Amino acid sequence: MGNDFTAKDLTATAISAALVFIMTYVFKIPAPSGYTHLGDCMIFISVLLLGTKRGAFAGGIGAALADGLGGYTHYILPTFFIKAIMAVIMGVFTYKILKGKKYGWFVGAVVGGVAQIILYTLIKIPMYDVVYALSRLPGNILQTGTGIAIASVIIAVLDKSGVLNRLRDMEG
Repeated sequence: MGNDFTAKDLTATAISAALVFIMTYVFKIPAPSGYTHLGDCMIFISVLLLGTKRGAFAGGIGAALADGLGGYTHYILPTFFIKAIMAVIMGVFTYKILKGKKYGWFVGAVVGGVAQIILYTLIKIPMYDVVYALSRLPGNILQTGTGIAIASVIIAVLDKSGVLNRLRDMEG
């Protein structure tokens, strides 16, 4: 996390991980194979507020904890890595490829979300089988799309009100 990692950085990352956990564990909609949740929304917001590395760590930890405490222990490691990869992809688009572009974060969230859908599908093949993995695609697409849509609304409100920049400045 770099040489300039401070107690403030640790605190902000821990708070974001807790918010990812809450949005995943508490705000969930039961589905036949598990649940759909709002955690991805908070992961996208965490990347915007904390940057790529800390946003990825917060997203991976928060989502993995939700799986562990929610009884989906076989998903703890895959979830940690898949959510972190999704966040890193978003961060690369936001801060490198489309740096300074107003909707760079959105493109990154979509590309990261697609990667998440593919990775969860691939991990389910050895865990279950191909038919099962493919049958879960609509739920994964809905969850990811919902996360992007809700994050878009929240980010637009935070941006319009100036809160997003103030929160970023607090981190800087």
